[in-house]
Amino acid sequence: MAPVNPIRVTERAQKLATEILRPGDIAVDGTAGKGRDTACLAQAVGPSGHVHAFDIQPEAIASSRNLLEVTALIDRVSLHLRSHAELVDVLTPAQRGKVGVAIFNLGYLPGGDASIITQPTSTDLALREAFSNLRPGGRLICVAYTGHPGGTEESDIVLKFAEEQAAAGLHVEKIGYYPTPGKPWILVVNKPAA
Repeated sequence: MAPVNPIRVTERAQKLATEILRPGDIAVDGTAGKGRDTACLAQAVGPSGHVHAFDIQPEAIASSRNLLEVTALIDRVSLHLRSHAELVDVLTPAQRGKVGVAIFNLGYLPGGDASIITQPTSTDLALREAFSNLRPGGRLICVAYTGHPGGTEESDIVLKFAEEQAAAGLHVEKIGYYPTPGKPWILVVNKPAA
């Protein structure tokens, strides 16, 4: 398998999301960033669906809000200025267990303060909560970066989560994963269909 091109890794993750999402679905963007993944999810779930997007940085929430307003998708999205580890706290009882896709694009905000990064502990909890709230046939997607301080440690947490899911008999893909520092890779875990 050829390495994932780092310029296109986020586009690959978005394609993996949109091939699963259906109109009316609930989706989670665990790392809103500039809002591109959030907008992609909002487009895919349609006017009857909803996206919950999380980021701990006000700058990311503002950037995401701007993109969503410009693209007329804001009505489909709830932006949460809080950790992705708290995602279960914002899902309504009706949304729990009904998430079509949860996507995470780890690391730091592009163009932002590179010292503010996603953390292994909160990411581990977020991945577990997101996966447990997927609907049957839903998909968890996580882009892990190893090229920044703290990235390798977080990638190791993602890899451990992947190995646990594979050991449980679930369909797990590690796209572009090589034990080579600096390369991003994509984890895909599918929840079995009912």
